Amino acid sequence: MRKYLAYIVIFTILSATSSFSQINRKAIKKKSKRISSYRGGSIKFGKGQKYDYLSFAINSINYFGDLAPKSGAASTDLSYTRPGFTLTWGHRFGPRYTFRAGFTFGTLSGDDFKSAERGDENAIFRYTRNLHFRNRIKELSFIAMFDLFKNTQSYLNRPNIVPYAFIGGAVLHHNPKAQVQEVDVHNGNAPFPNAGEWVELQPLGTEGQNSDKYNTDPYKLIQIAIPFGLGVRWALNSNVDFAFEIGFRYLFFDYLDDVSGLYPDLGTFTDPLARAMSDRSQEPNAVVSGEARDFVSIGAITTNQSYVGADGQTYNVFQGYGSDTNLGNIRGGANDNDIYVITSLKFSYIIGQTTKRAKFR
Repeated sequence: MRKYLAYIVIFTILSATSSFSQINRKAIKKKSKRISSYRGGSIKFGKGQKYDYLSFAINSINYFGDLAPKSGAASTDLSYTRPGFTLTWGHRFGPRYTFRAGFTFGTLSGDDFKSAERGDENAIFRYTRNLHFRNRIKELSFIAMFDLFKNTQSYLNRPNIVPYAFIGGAVLHHNPKAQVQEVDVHNGNAPFPNAGEWVELQPLGTEGQNSDKYNTDPYKLIQIAIPFGLGVRWALNSNVDFAFEIGFRYLFFDYLDDVSGLYPDLGTFTDPLARAMSDRSQEPNAVVSGEARDFVSIGAITTNQSYVGADGQTYNVFQGYGSDTNLGNIRGGANDNDIYVITSLKFSYIIGQTTKRAKFR
């Protein structure tokens, strides 16, 4: 009896095993068929993959504009690179996409005396013009970032190196200033009581913005810009990223340096300081450095001339400077807007993600 029971148990086990193998083969075959017929789709980027971060960047800022050292607009003087910083909050909301908002502070500056080579025929105009400026920029930006490499996992599994591009919009406040010279060369060398002080240029209307003679509106101190650029991001550990980034700011105006159009008639100014800041070509010294200017090189491209201004006074200027009496009196290049470039070294810390902790009972 026991022998027959043993045969029955063995037969039952073998039959069950055979049946299970057949079912398993059918399931595998069915699954393989589904896989072979799969034509692609998107992996869901859920709440568990989204996260926020904070970053701090140390910047170097360069200016491209009318006080550039070369004749082309896309030129700058690297000796006038200035530091700045950026604070940023970012939110990653897709496998390639991040939105960020940031505040940037930095200084732009330029000086014809230092940047324009007197022996360069394309730069001697700027050397003779002898303008300079300093402008402290405060920028609030809203930017979309696009990663080259997709990451559908959590931030813990993000790629070690990710190139990216970005574009967005920004609102900036600027306020160009210049240093007051010791004497007023257009008023018998009368001394300025605030010599050496950095004064705001926009209220002075150095290109005739405050005169009824010219149909020129004062430029605005709050402007909009389009930031765009490229960067590379490295994951240093589970929560910290380091990035190197170059960003351009495309502007819709040309007065970062207070220079854009033509020289006005010096007789239209009622403020002696505004008149002096408009035409600085005859100053004996460069006010920022205090160095003497080379009038021999200047005399090779221009000569002195006199004219009677709108106020009935006679003004002595260099031909092509400080007057609106001929077409050569170009103070700046109004056809090319200014831009500035921010190069950043950025550290980011991931402060949280939207994953929920499992509940245990």
